[in-house]
Amino acid sequence: MDEGLRVRERLGVADVVTLVNAVVGLVAGVVALSDPAPAARLILLAAIADALDGIVARSFGSTTVGPLLDSVTDVVSFGATPALFVYAAAASEWGWLADGPAAAPPGELAAALGVAAVFVVMSVLRTALYEQFVGEDEHRPGIQNTLAATIVVTAYLAGLTSVPALLAASVALSLAMVAPVGYPKLLARDASVLGVVQAGAIVAPTAYGRVFPRVLLVAALAYMLLGPRYYWGQR
Repeated sequence: MDEGLRVRERLGVADVVTLVNAVVGLVAGVVALSDPAPAARLILLAAIADALDGIVARSFGSTTVGPLLDSVTDVVSFGATPALFVYAAAASEWGWLADGPAAAPPGELAAALGVAAVFVVMSVLRTALYEQFVGEDEHRPGIQNTLAATIVVTAYLAGLTSVPALLAASVALSLAMVAPVGYPKLLARDASVLGVVQAGAIVAPTAYGRVFPRVLLVAALAYMLLGPRYYWGQR
């Protein structure tokens, strides 16, 4: 007998938070095509929601479908949406975002679309390979989709809007997502401190000389570059 999907029985509170993350990611992607700056702030908000679903799962319990929902949402909010952001930010700085791709010089359009495509492909690939082959150990290969997206959008909010630099950084981060380098989990206290800074970057990205996105960018880069060997949270 067909029991249906039994959505109400199979989803938990944490899964609802995960789905909210997906909605925020969708809105960010739509907004990016008009104005990259608020889209960058929404992507940071999605990253906070991504952290909250883990906290909620530990408090209220997780479900069987929860990890899969989280992975699918990662592809939306930290794969497809940042890719759209990279395209939109490049188009905005080059001056043809409002007029659309038909008005873009072919070389610029190819560069923006090409880098965006590389970012989303590597994000999808990392997520699929991670789910299939990587266990829940402390060190996980490649930088997280969330970290890559955070660095890209935070750099933009910090005032680093050079298109060549943005595209080059996006390619480098795309490759880092599948690099054979293990990363330790952040300690809860470090994640909490960074969450406060991230909230500041969302609410007031230009305050005090863009201090919140700049501090967040430095912290994210430090973790990416130094975390595998020097992070104090690793055993």
